[in-house]
Amino acid sequence: MAEGRSRAFYVLSAVFALYVLFLYGPTITILVLSFQGPNGGMTFPMNGVSLHWFHNLWAGIGVPNVVDALINSLKLGLVVTLVTVVISVMAGYAFRQKFKGSNILFFTAIASLILPSIVVSLGIALEFQLFNQTITGLGDRLVENYVDIPDPTMWTNFLGNIGILIQDNFQTLMGLFTSGLGAHLTWTLPFGLLIMFAVFNRFNPAYEEAARDLGASSWQTFRYVVLPMIAPSLVGVALFGFTLSWDEIARSSQTVGSVNTLPLTLRGLTTTVTTPVIYALGTVTTAVSFAVIGLAILAMLIAQHRRKRHGSDAGKGTT
Repeated sequence: MAEGRSRAFYVLSAVFALYVLFLYGPTITILVLSFQGPNGGMTFPMNGVSLHWFHNLWAGIGVPNVVDALINSLKLGLVVTLVTVVISVMAGYAFRQKFKGSNILFFTAIASLILPSIVVSLGIALEFQLFNQTITGLGDRLVENYVDIPDPTMWTNFLGNIGILIQDNFQTLMGLFTSGLGAHLTWTLPFGLLIMFAVFNRFNPAYEEAARDLGASSWQTFRYVVLPMIAPSLVGVALFGFTLSWDEIARSSQTVGSVNTLPLTLRGLTTTVTTPVIYALGTVTTAVSFAVIGLAILAMLIAQHRRKRHGSDAGKGTT
């Protein structure tokens, strides 16, 4: 006769159910409330079901830069993803060979994981502020020393024009794709590096040797042998890169300059917006994350299907 489940099973099941509720309950609540009717409030019960608040969202909700912030986050997330994948693969390839100082370089690369995000953000902002002051000071000195001087030469005129150009046009080096990009990479790159180091640590070099024995060049070996084998891991790195960048607030707060990303806009709206439109914005951001995950999985499945259908082309054609 089969024994019944122990009391511990039911206790642990209840704990797990509470964990799942705590983990996904807020997201589901926001998703449901975002479909409130036009007269609905910020809490239950629901007062009708409609897309009213999504229409209100795209109309601007009194904050015209919501769509701009969404586009900024998408552009920054895509660039961060691309840079994270490329650098992670290159670093993983490089660390397959032992070299002097590799351990120090490795721990330096991942050290930002344990640093407070706001400290990293402030540090990058101060660094770029120093760059701005240096460039502005250079322009002032060039104008002071080489503009309206007696007996000017071609060289002094050139330096003076550079100083005037700096004074008239330079504002700041801080921006979405300078300090903002750097701040996000300090968060995404360590994850990408750890994934690729683990992948290449288990990678069997016999596959590459076999490809070269069959006449494949170094590029063909990477393109047709290594890349297809590490493709699932690259999808993971890409997902880490985009999702970590997509919802980053602390590292963006001091580094993106005069523009706003969607998380920064969302945080600002929490203090001024008192309608379910903010839930609609949260639903949109969640939908984008799921869409990116779905596209990544689809791309991986397509790549696997093509590889099974066509096989490897290593050793064929030219470089």
